[in-house]
This record gives sequence, structure tokens and C-alpha cells, in this order.
Amino acid sequence: MSNSTRGRNQDRARVAAGQKHEVRYEAEKEGVSQDKVKQAVKDVGNSRKKVEKRLEK
Repeated sequence: MSNSTRGRNQDRARVAAGQKHEVRYEAEKEGVSQDKVKQAVKDVGNSRKKVEKRLEK
């Protein structure tokens, strides 16, 4: 059986708002508060691309 990166790639495409380290990482990366990241996830879902686009506004 070969090792696949599919699971890791799928995980990187999402922001888990319930995991502090992921929220902190995204907040620092985008230069916003952790609350703004959590609100963005609530508003647009957990897709990293959609969250990042929402935080750009």
C-alpha cells in the first residue's frame, strides 16, 4: 500500500475553527484577530480559500 497525501491536502484546504492552533495561524497570517477568523468561518464555511477571501475585505 502506498502512502497518499490526499488526506493532508484536504485538511490544508480547510480551517478548523474549533482548533486554536489553526485559528491562531490563520489570524497571524492574515493580520487579523482570532475572532475575525472564527466569524469568517461561520459566514462562509471552513474552506480556506473562502475564509482568506473574506478576511481580505
